[in-house]
Amino acid sequence: MRKFSTLLLAVALLYATACNNASQNTDNADQENATPAAAFGGLALYTLRDTLAKAPREVLKAVADIGYKYIEAAGYADGKFYGMEPVEFKNYLAEVGLEPISSHHGDVTLDNADKMIADVKAAGFKYFVIPVPPMGHFKFDPETKTLGMTGDIEEVMSIINTIAQKCTAAGLKCLYHNHNFEFEKNAQGVIPMDYFIEHSDPANLNFQMDLYWVTKAGADPIAYFNKAPGRFKAWHIKDMDAQGRFAPVGTGSIDFARILAQKELSGMEFYLVEQDMTFDQTPMEAIAISHEGLKKFGFK
Repeated sequence: MRKFSTLLLAVALLYATACNNASQNTDNADQENATPAAAFGGLALYTLRDTLAKAPREVLKAVADIGYKYIEAAGYADGKFYGMEPVEFKNYLAEVGLEPISSHHGDVTLDNADKMIADVKAAGFKYFVIPVPPMGHFKFDPETKTLGMTGDIEEVMSIINTIAQKCTAAGLKCLYHNHNFEFEKNAQGVIPMDYFIEHSDPANLNFQMDLYWVTKAGADPIAYFNKAPGRFKAWHIKDMDAQGRFAPVGTGSIDFARILAQKELSGMEFYLVEQDMTFDQTPMEAIAISHEGLKKFGFK
């Protein structure tokens, strides 16, 4: 577990600095930003971050060859997406048969949000995802090996709501992505996810539920679907092994079939395979196993 804790620290730091995004301007933007009516699946590219940094075009082609169609980004920096200009990135995805759906932006601030949002739109993405409490409010405690949030929850919520309003104004949809701490009481006895649900407008902000992390917190996804029906528009799907570590879909203990049966209640429009770290496989091997594992539970 010491190895896992060390790796978890790496994940925390990566998430805090993770970027995302891309850009696209077009006369029929409303039509392009319409989400497909049926729920569909894809891959969160965060899983492949190391190899993408070295050979993005080759890795994206390999993702398409495995059978994934939709992708979520986590590699926006300096106005580029995995080293490509937003429109260049969008065009390359089309060339290899991939479609952009969502993009994570762990370093979004009130100052840089407008630029990020414009680039996300230019690259053809439909969802802008805030993956951690923004503007320095995400923390990792090296002593307890826990993730968490700093500052007043009212301030964090205000920042998130402002960014979400900017997304709506630009024609994008905004989601907040959870880890485990959002489902656990903070020092004031408040459960952050409950607060986020109650103090946000579904016209501007909804949620991307990470099924591994909510399970890690000991919370029940379906209880939250009942608490906020229709607001969990996207899911991150990764399994949990006997040691509590990340695992390919279908190789661990999470009852995805039970959760999938409530997708209508959830409001889920799309799901994404993700594995923050791999242990017994390479990341590319893990996403191939997960692609097959999805079929066990009825994911399309």
